[in-house]
Amino acid sequence: MTQDDRDLVARRLRIAFELFEAGCEIMMQNLRRRHPAMTPDELQRKLTDWLQERPGAEHGDAPGPVGSWPRTA
Repeated sequence: MTQDDRDLVARRLRIAFELFEAGCEIMMQNLRRRHPAMTPDELQRKLTDWLQERPGAEHGDAPGPVGSWPRTA
């Protein structure tokens, strides 16, 4: 793997982390609107629960059958 390849992989990983963080911030805003009386700790617990359970996406976000990882040959 060349340095350019490593740089590209690192850049893509940074973008993925930034998108994840943005998604968490959006969901936290959503939770604040839905539950204005909750404390910050309660909201954080709700966000953590959502990240772990994610109703409607229990097996991931992609359509199709659930597969195993790593894939076998």
